[in-house]
Amino acid sequence: MLSNGQKRVVAIHDISCFGKCSLTVALPVLSAAGVETCAIPTAVLSTHTGGFQGYTFRDLTEDILPIVQHWKDQKITFDAIYTGYLGSTEQVDLVCQAIDMLKTENTLVIVDPVMADFGRLYANFAPDFPKQMRRLCEKADYIVPNITEACFLLDRPYHDGPYTPSEIESLLQGLAAIGPASPILTGVYYDARELGAACLEGSVQTYLGGKIDVIFHGTGDVFASALVAALMRGLPCGKAIEIAVEFTRQSILKTLEANPERRYGVNFEAALPALWQMLNA
Repeated sequence: MLSNGQKRVVAIHDISCFGKCSLTVALPVLSAAGVETCAIPTAVLSTHTGGFQGYTFRDLTEDILPIVQHWKDQKITFDAIYTGYLGSTEQVDLVCQAIDMLKTENTLVIVDPVMADFGRLYANFAPDFPKQMRRLCEKADYIVPNITEACFLLDRPYHDGPYTPSEIESLLQGLAAIGPASPILTGVYYDARELGAACLEGSVQTYLGGKIDVIFHGTGDVFASALVAALMRGLPCGKAIEIAVEFTRQSILKTLEANPERRYGVNFEAALPALWQMLNA
């Protein structure tokens, strides 16, 4: 923690210059919550890859460890390390090393194992990628998979919901066995009316909000970044997922008011005042 009480987080994600995901979500959301946010960009893309064709891509894998080493040399410390999309097994290896180099006894590690959705791995990942991501999850205090990603991490069959409370608890218990003290599961729903998240912190805690039947890119990053912000405020896991679910819902609702093109991402900026209020309630 900084001398003024401000928390400092390093966010290790790619940066899509257009499209509201990854670092272009993590930086403003955490900063608006009063958290100093430092970045290690793993790649630079002109847009995200969901729905755009012909995007540019520059790989920054070789820059990850030199950045970390420079910070070590300068004796810069962090209250949390927050990782998102990693594009290769090599990047997973390097981020594992980065955590070993930067983590202290007071540093939280939050891993969003971005790699799959709707029962399928993303097209650029080989079948063994979940095993590599699992190694990163072993180093985490919190992991934030969706249900598809949880099934890949645990090598379990996936099926569409609705789910039963016992199924969600079984997935959370399996994720906890990987190593994180507090696994979090997104995309949880028990009926067609509500959608939210669940965490395991002693017992299963679930928060569900009214389901909005629309899909926008970047909402996973909106949720995870709000979650990290709440954790940096010292809030318990159950309260943190409540805030993250509500912030994500409000971001989507603000977006639907203007009805923009869905691949452009959500208008989370309009919901930032609500996030601040929830964090300070």
